[in-house]
Amino acid sequence: MQPSTSAVAGFDLIGPQGDSDAAAVKYLTASTAGPLGYISDDDHIDEDDDDADETIGERLVGLTEMLPEYVRGAVSSAAGFSWKAAKSLYGWGRVAIWVVVSSATILALPVMFESERMQMEEQQIQQQRQILLGPNVAMSGHLSSGMPHSPMPSFPQVGPK
Repeated sequence: MQPSTSAVAGFDLIGPQGDSDAAAVKYLTASTAGPLGYISDDDHIDEDDDDADETIGERLVGLTEMLPEYVRGAVSSAAGFSWKAAKSLYGWGRVAIWVVVSSATILALPVMFESERMQMEEQQIQQQRQILLGPNVAMSGHLSSGMPHSPMPSFPQVGPK
């Protein structure tokens, strides 16, 4: 029986009595552990720096190769549908906002202008009353025959007895 070997970070691992790979890793870990059973940073096995040049996009492409073709196709079509739906909603949203704002402008502005014009006319009428008749009459809001308000004389009532 030949001892089993494994390549880990460029080293061949052989168990103490030619054990399996898992036993070889346990043996390596136990032999490099400190007094409390932890592996120190100095004894830690260095990782390959060959994939440091790999971009995130390249890693994602590599991960997609692990998936079956039907899964990749489904994800691709779902992403395409989501993109088209987002573009469509954005376009329809722009049109809807334009219609609402332009309609509100066309319908509401004339009403606002007319109400402002009526308020201005009322203010001008009150100012004219105040100038001509004095501040008390202008505030009362009504004129009786164009003359200042005067009390009527009281007449005795004559009636059948």
